[in-house]
Amino acid sequence: MTQSASASGSGHPVHGDRAPLAQRVPDLGAMELLLAVARLGSLGRAARELGITQPAASSRIRSMERQLGVALVDRSHRGSQLTEAGALVTDWARRVVEAAEAFDAGAQALRGRRDSRLRVAASMTIAEYLLPGWLIALRGQRPGTAVSLLAGNSAVVAQRLLAGEADLGFVEGLAVPEGLDGVVIGHDRLVVVAAPTHPWARRRKPVGAGELAGAPLILREQGSGTRQVLDAALAGYGGLADPLLELASTTAVKAAAVSGAGPSVLSELAVGEELGSRRLVEIPVEGVRLRRDLRAVWPTGPRPTGPARDLLSLTRPAPERA
Repeated sequence: MTQSASASGSGHPVHGDRAPLAQRVPDLGAMELLLAVARLGSLGRAARELGITQPAASSRIRSMERQLGVALVDRSHRGSQLTEAGALVTDWARRVVEAAEAFDAGAQALRGRRDSRLRVAASMTIAEYLLPGWLIALRGQRPGTAVSLLAGNSAVVAQRLLAGEADLGFVEGLAVPEGLDGVVIGHDRLVVVAAPTHPWARRRKPVGAGELAGAPLILREQGSGTRQVLDAALAGYGGLADPLLELASTTAVKAAAVSGAGPSVLSELAVGEELGSRRLVEIPVEGVRLRRDLRAVWPTGPRPTGPARDLLSLTRPAPERA
């Protein structure tokens, strides 16, 4: 859709008649305040917890109500209670705040502070979809621990560990890389996906393993855990055909698939949102099993100690479907 300047001449792009998202969605501070009111049952106590005055808190709630066009809080001498709409908005706000906390934990780790005491290297899928939650939990246990994150494919993670540039790594390949020890922390399923307009999305019969092997696919680069598993699974069918596109990030692969360029094979963890919104559809495949272990790895020798051990203890198996 073509973007045009607003009628006010501000130069901000708008989509049709809709205001930008930042103008339609309350800011994080307002959402945190609403969550505090829901938890404490008092606007005054919520204000004190967040370090603002009660008038400022009242003003922020009223502004949020005007922005959304619904009443969120009933105020009385007995305290503050959420309206039915307020309870629903609170549930939505909680998810947004949790996502922001995960974003912050990952972003802090990426900054690679000089005082970092825990250096983590993680493959792209784990770094994007699992590690932020683990880092939030680690922050709760050891708030003084500084963490740095190096993200790359599974081969790069192994190189970082062997070079002494990381204390703990996470990979998604078929086996523990040479020179490293490891433990399985979960499992992952790879799925074949395509845009709804692709011919595979309209067929009634599953795609066979040989047909998948011979099709030009949008794929991650050599060295990625996804590529390793796919290469091994289809080796008995002549191996993979030359890729239609070979890209270095899951986000780029998804974008190309959504655009209709061609089918792809990605972690189930990475495509949940796209499958839910039908921007991508899962293509049934028969004759091949696309599953892999998720592993924590470290240089051969004793298991990690200190913060690395604490992070390892916080990992949980990834969701697994039959």
